[in-house]
Amino acid sequence: MQHTLLALSVLVLAALLAWLLWLLPPAPAPTGQAHPALALAVAPTGGDFRLDSAAGTLDLAQLRGKVVLIYFGYTWCADICPTNLAFIAAALKGLSPAELARVQVLFISVDPARDDPGRLATYAAYFHPNIRGVTGTPEQIAAAARRYGAAYQRVDQPASAGGYLVDHSAATYLVDPQGRLMQTLDHATHPDTIAAAIRHLLGGG
Repeated sequence: MQHTLLALSVLVLAALLAWLLWLLPPAPAPTGQAHPALALAVAPTGGDFRLDSAAGTLDLAQLRGKVVLIYFGYTWCADICPTNLAFIAAALKGLSPAELARVQVLFISVDPARDDPGRLATYAAYFHPNIRGVTGTPEQIAAAARRYGAAYQRVDQPASAGGYLVDHSAATYLVDPQGRLMQTLDHATHPDTIAAAIRHLLGGG
């Protein structure tokens, strides 16, 4: 039942975002959003981390040779996460198969109490096959967040469906094939800009 509701919610959001993307010109991303994201906690420095996915343990070091996009969020997020993930997915769809084979997106959940690896896999798959949901213990997530400056905090909302929300920063981090953090993109960066940044790190821009 939960997976059915999750699927319906994501499909509705995906349809709305597809319409939005169709209207957007190929220019810098819009900055407005219903719920402002948190600012970064500290300046990101990057670095490796180890978390869990439905396919097993994932170590960022295993992805050497690929451009990695890292985004911190959670599946119960009503607007910020679906918008960012839809824009990233649109950028991925604009890449060639050869380029896409060298790109991996990691969606790191900051809500481990509700986002188990199975739920994350289902959620990420609705956006794009190259988006992989990962999570871990609160300590593991906090360690990864510190490396990338990601901020997040639980906000109790008894009237909401899940009982609480998680406010979080909404930057997307681009890591080059050598594992170095090279760029931080703002919330809702336009897909064309994301694709250009990926191609630059792949050596084609």
